[in-house]
Amino acid sequence: MVSFKTRRREPELVPPARPTPRETKLLSDVDDQHALRYYETVIGFFRRCGDESDGPDDLAEVVRAALAEALVYYYPVAGRLREEAEGKLVVECTAEGVAFVEADADVRLEDFGEPLLPPYPCVEELLCDAGDTRTVIGRPLLLMQLTRLKCGGFVAGFHMCHSIADGFGIIQLMITIAELACGTKAPSILPVWKREILSTTRSTSPITHPNPSYEPLLNSLDYASESDDVMLSTTLDEMVVDYFVFGPREMKTLESYVRGCLTHPATSFELLTAVMWRCRTIALGYKPSQPVRLMITMNARGRWNRHTLIPLGYYGNAHFSPIAELTVDELCRQPLVDTVELVRRTKLSVTKECMESMVDTIASLRQRPCADPARTYEVSDTKWIAAGNGLQLGWAEYVGGGIPVAGDLTSKLGSDHMRCKNQDGEDSTVVSMLLPRPAMERFKKEMAVWLNKHDEKNLIIQSSL
Repeated sequence: MVSFKTRRREPELVPPARPTPRETKLLSDVDDQHALRYYETVIGFFRRCGDESDGPDDLAEVVRAALAEALVYYYPVAGRLREEAEGKLVVECTAEGVAFVEADADVRLEDFGEPLLPPYPCVEELLCDAGDTRTVIGRPLLLMQLTRLKCGGFVAGFHMCHSIADGFGIIQLMITIAELACGTKAPSILPVWKREILSTTRSTSPITHPNPSYEPLLNSLDYASESDDVMLSTTLDEMVVDYFVFGPREMKTLESYVRGCLTHPATSFELLTAVMWRCRTIALGYKPSQPVRLMITMNARGRWNRHTLIPLGYYGNAHFSPIAELTVDELCRQPLVDTVELVRRTKLSVTKECMESMVDTIASLRQRPCADPARTYEVSDTKWIAAGNGLQLGWAEYVGGGIPVAGDLTSKLGSDHMRCKNQDGEDSTVVSMLLPRPAMERFKKEMAVWLNKHDEKNLIIQSSL
């Protein structure tokens, strides 16, 4: 892999381009989860199009101006978080601005690899220093670094406070910046705040009947024995992250295990999640009688969720995490088709009534100790929120990116499913996996068996932390 250092200028605060309302904004109960008090990381790679004379002479100035204009519409992002009574967060819309860093790197886009896949070399060099990623109060809510490359391409790296926006919301803001950089007068999708739609109308005192999808989480918080999970006791410097690429050939092999056994064909997410949950559980060496959990981060937006109340343009957190639970023995002994069906049922459990109940449960948990649930595999399908054509700049095209295992690593214990092209140029899925080093070796061997591969090195792109 190529190695390089970026030359960064001093960070500067970019305020909204014009006066914006000075007010206090309430967050939703979904936003206000303690688990979301950190900076999420998103990165995008761009290739210059056409003649070298196309595009702006001063790229940083154009992007900086577009960022300032975007903050007129997303003005709460230019404010600061404040903690009120009982620890509830609010946004003070102060127009203080967001952090912007201009940088240069003596590498070309092709030096990052063809095809462009994670792990991206020296990814921390493409992101500005976010400091303590778990300290969000009184700090800029967005930190952006724009890195120019020798070939004329560039990289946009973002740290965004997760209490303000989810992955979809961050991409929506990125698209707005791109549109304004191209000279459009206003965003094609206007941002919507309306955080009250995901806030409870009842008391936040402990509820006697929590949503069933969250009962395993509540149980895990009450068990003193949960600390025996190697994922929670291993330090980050003893872990390794690898990325697993699944193209048409690999998916066909996995589909052969369930073909003809399902009422509806399995999606790639359902099939990969079922297999990787089983392999991960075996690799971590849990005892047969111990409960293991699958937590699926489900976005409440989209056509799949026709009952959703989420309006177009909503950029707050609009995701829920239903949980499935089995013992290790039950998970590893049942046919794969049963695990796939369990993944599917867990996904489909997020109905309108379920969402309302989950909001109540989330609100009641806000005062409880913040802890990672033990023996839990959290999975997010981020393929459908990929920027894709939404980040075309006319004089530059988006060629890859997503959520790297960088920045706040404590939030990366699960897996993100992302779009990519494999070595043959085929549409594929790349999945991140963070595990203790010995467990990773066992995980790769388990995956190689499912994929009928004699050499597990053909499956992964390694990246030691």
